[in-house]
Amino acid sequence: MNKFINFLDEKFVPIASRIGAQRHLVAVRDGFVVIMPMMIIGSLAVLVNNLPIEAYQNMMNSIFGGDSWKTLAGYISQGSFNIMSLVVTFTIAAALAKNYGKDQITTGAIALTSLVTIMLPLKNEEGGNLGLPFSWMGAQGLFIAIFVALISAEIFIRLSNNKKMVIQMPDGVPPAVSKSFASLVPAILTIIIFGLLKVLFDLFGVSDIHQSFYDLLQAPIVKMANTLPTALIIVLLNHLFWFFGLNGGSVLEPIMQSVYLPAIDQNIAALQNGVAIPNIVTKPFFDSFIYLGGTGATLALVVSVLLFTKRNKPYSVVSKLSLAPGIFNINEPVMFGFPIVLNPILFIPFLVIPMILTVISYAALSMGLVPKTVVMVPWTTPPIIGGFLATGSWRGGALALVNFIVAIVCYMPFLKAAEKQYLNQIEVGESHE
Repeated sequence: MNKFINFLDEKFVPIASRIGAQRHLVAVRDGFVVIMPMMIIGSLAVLVNNLPIEAYQNMMNSIFGGDSWKTLAGYISQGSFNIMSLVVTFTIAAALAKNYGKDQITTGAIALTSLVTIMLPLKNEEGGNLGLPFSWMGAQGLFIAIFVALISAEIFIRLSNNKKMVIQMPDGVPPAVSKSFASLVPAILTIIIFGLLKVLFDLFGVSDIHQSFYDLLQAPIVKMANTLPTALIIVLLNHLFWFFGLNGGSVLEPIMQSVYLPAIDQNIAALQNGVAIPNIVTKPFFDSFIYLGGTGATLALVVSVLLFTKRNKPYSVVSKLSLAPGIFNINEPVMFGFPIVLNPILFIPFLVIPMILTVISYAALSMGLVPKTVVMVPWTTPPIIGGFLATGSWRGGALALVNFIVAIVCYMPFLKAAEKQYLNQIEVGESHE
């Protein structure tokens, strides 16, 4: 194990550090860090409404005379998760502007305007605009939001560096007014560029850029079937999307709904009819055995941090905050708090560990060591309990426990390498003081 950690420290971490220091990746990381409070409060709101304990739900319903008690947490979730793309567009662009030593507020505002410029508003029956679509303002629209933030910020900053584009105000004009006029021409040109881009897409029949991009990602995998290679591809794509800031669950949801929900329905019907259970790969297969604590088996990552790398203070703090939501498979605090998004050190384990768990789980079910899933459990059901409920057998819980331990062990060397890098950075910082 020590040899592997040393190998990561000598070969992998330096490359990852150079990649991680790239200003655009740093801007994405810093932009997500800013929205961490939103992720925490949104996660807690989801947890309050979806805690998978029947006694809790019944108690709350009896106290409030129905499910009206979910309204408050629903509004909080709407105000956090459902505008994530809008907020992160501003924060990423502002972070990039800070890296260049430029005006952060103006750059963020221009990026947000650019994003809204290419959005297709909701329409009523008469063709009038109803407003912006929540579906693309939330996590589902993150991928395009990241690119718009970076590209618009680059355009605006480069135009601002051209002295011919800057309107110089005479002495005596208030600084705020002077700064506003200095950025006027670059701001106008940046927004016009994105407006022209939207017009160009319209001419080619692509009226909804977000939806078209969403469909393009789904198209190659729509016809996939219920096999181990298919499961591995689904898991790999889900984690690749998430690593680059796109909600993989949202992208792949039509496949999960159209392929894997019918698969669990077939299993349930087979159980009722007393015949052999047909399908190994179902939606509960992923939720109960692979996504332990959320995409990337991040609850195992949190536990691994708390057990083995307590000296990495940023990871430790985020892990403590993420533990409670992670137990119920809510992992946005981990995804955007570490962050895992565009984190080069965590790239390999985040992708590989879920694939290892997929192979272990598929083998266990195909060999009959663990019964196939026959119950559609809520996605917020804690790991291990979910495995037991999905299969109706203690062996399902045992498989989830084995997978959880495997994930903890596999994350450990990468976290050790990250901790060593963090401590080295602390030493370098102290030596410069």
